[in-house]
Amino acid sequence: MNHDRLPTTIAEVRITAQSWEEGIIQGDLQANDLTWEFQWCFRQGKLQVQPSLGRALIQDALLKFLVQKDYYLEPGGNYSFEIRARI
Repeated sequence: MNHDRLPTTIAEVRITAQSWEEGIIQGDLQANDLTWEFQWCFRQGKLQVQPSLGRALIQDALLKFLVQKDYYLEPGGNYSFEIRARI
């Protein structure tokens, strides 16, 4: 059994709102059959994800994605990234 390969899941992100003035990006994320809504207050470095079910599996990966891509994210845009977990 190969322990080097972690299971992966593709997460789909849709940006629904963005305000540079307020320092907020909002959207939703879907991975398999689960969906979350998020609000990232990037000036405070705070990420809120709802609902709580499965949040621990996606929150760190989502924050890393948002930090790396923040200047490229636009309302109405659809993006994806890989989560190193089976969801």
